[in-house]
Amino acid sequence: MGKRLNGPFTAVLALILLQGCSDDEKIVYRDREVFNPPPDASSGFLGYFKPEEKLTSCGSCHVGVQAEWETTKHSDAYATLATSGHDQSFCYGCHTVNQRGNAATAASGWDVVQDVAYHDVQCENCHGAGLDHVENPDAGQPIASLAVVVNADPALNTGCAECHSGVHHPFAEEWAQSGHAEAVAYPAGRPECASCHRGQAILEAWGVDTNYLEKDDSAHLGITCGVCHDPHSTKYGHQLRFPVDTNSAELHLCARCHNRRTAPDATSSSGLKPHAPETDLLLGEAGWFPPGSNIDPGQIIASHGSEGNAKLCASCHVNRFTVADAATGDFTFQSTGHLFKAVPCVDAGGIPTNGDCNYTTTDRSFLACATTGCHLSVDAASSALTLASLRIQNDADDLMSQLVVVDPNLATAGGEIDGSNPTFTTAEGAFFNYNLATFGGKVQGSATHNPFLTEALLLASIVAVEDQYGVPPARPMNAPRELRQLLDRARR
Repeated sequence: MGKRLNGPFTAVLALILLQGCSDDEKIVYRDREVFNPPPDASSGFLGYFKPEEKLTSCGSCHVGVQAEWETTKHSDAYATLATSGHDQSFCYGCHTVNQRGNAATAASGWDVVQDVAYHDVQCENCHGAGLDHVENPDAGQPIASLAVVVNADPALNTGCAECHSGVHHPFAEEWAQSGHAEAVAYPAGRPECASCHRGQAILEAWGVDTNYLEKDDSAHLGITCGVCHDPHSTKYGHQLRFPVDTNSAELHLCARCHNRRTAPDATSSSGLKPHAPETDLLLGEAGWFPPGSNIDPGQIIASHGSEGNAKLCASCHVNRFTVADAATGDFTFQSTGHLFKAVPCVDAGGIPTNGDCNYTTTDRSFLACATTGCHLSVDAASSALTLASLRIQNDADDLMSQLVVVDPNLATAGGEIDGSNPTFTTAEGAFFNYNLATFGGKVQGSATHNPFLTEALLLASIVAVEDQYGVPPARPMNAPRELRQLLDRARR
C-alpha cells in the first residue's frame, strides 16, 4: 500500500496545481444540464426538462414555484384532455406549451413540434419562451402580463383570454362584460380608492409583490383574472388569493372590497351614502341602528348571510350553469358565473348578459337561487324577491315622505341632512338607511342581501324621525307594531 499523504504535503500540491492555472481561467462545477435543447428551436420554448417527472426547465432553478405549479390543474392539462373522451386536435392548443397566453405571436412550441416536452400548461405559457434566459440569466427573465384583452375576434384575445374563452368556458367573455373589467384610475379623484378599483393597487394592498409586466406601469388595469386568482398556488379553492368558503368578512375574498362604508360617517362629505355595503348587510351589520329600536348589529341575519350559505357572495354571484337549446335540448352555452350577477338578464336563447331588465323568470335567470339550495325553485325565488322588494320600496317611500318635510333640500348643504356638518342628526341616520335600502338605484339588492334587516331599519327610522321631528309618514301605519312583528319573524 502507498503511504498516506500528510496534511502539509497535500497543501503544497494543491498550491502547485492552482499556480499552474492562468489568472484568466475559472473552475466551474456543474452537476448537470438544467435544460434540453428546445424541440421547436425557432421559438425558444423549452418545455419540460424531464417530462416523466413533470419537471419543467424553469423548475430546475425555480424550485419553489415548480412545487406550487405541480398542484394546479395546469400541470395535468394534457392528460385531462387526452382522457376526457371528447378531445379533438384543435383542443390541444390550450393544453400544451405554445404562443397562447404570452407575447409570442407566431406558431410556436406544440403548434410546430408535437413533442412530449410541450405537454401541459407550463411556466412558459404565461411567461414566454425561456431559452434566452437560461442561456444568459443576467439578461433578465421573461415576465408574465397581468393584462387581459377580449376582442370580438377571438384570435386577437390576449393573456388568459386566449384559452379561457369560447362557449364551453367563456370566463373571459363574461368577465369582459362585468364591472371588474373596467379599469378605473382614481374614482372621484381620490388615490385611496385605487386599492379596490385598480388592478395593480389591489395586489399591492394585498401584499402581493410578484413581478409582472404592468406592475410599475402608469396605465390602469381592471380587476383581471390574476388579481383574484393566483397563477401559482392552490392554497385556496380555484387558485383564489383568498378564500370564499368562509363567513368571515375579514377573510372572504369578495369582502375585501365589497365592504367599505356600511354605516354613516359624520366626518365625510359622502358619509350619508353607503359604499359597497354588501358584506355587512349580509351579516346584519350594516346601517344606522336608531337608539331605542331594540335592534343590534348582527342580530338580524337572513339565510343568505347565515352559516347555511358557506360561500356568502360567491354562492350566488359566481354561479355556473348550462344553457341548452329550448327546442332540441342541445348544448349552447356554459355560463361560468363571471358576470358576477346573482340573477343576470338573459337573451332570447337563455344566455346571461350584463343588461338591465325586469325581475321576472322570463327576463332573468334565477338558477343561482334554486341550485344553491336556498330556494326550492326559480319561481319561489322570484316570488320571494318580488314580495320583499315591494315591502321595502313601500317602507322606503314612507321614510322619504318624512325626510323631505324635515329637510326639503335633503343632502344639499344646510338643514338637518348635511354631510358637511360634523353634527350627526336623526334625519341623517334615517337618510343613510334610505340610501342603503335603495342602493344602486333599486331595492332589489337590499331585498336580496338582507330583506329583514333592511325593512327593520326603515321601520325603526320612520319611528325615530316621527319622534324627533313630529313628522308622520304620508301613508298611515303603525310602525312600532309592524317593527315588532318583523323582528319576531326574523328571529324565528
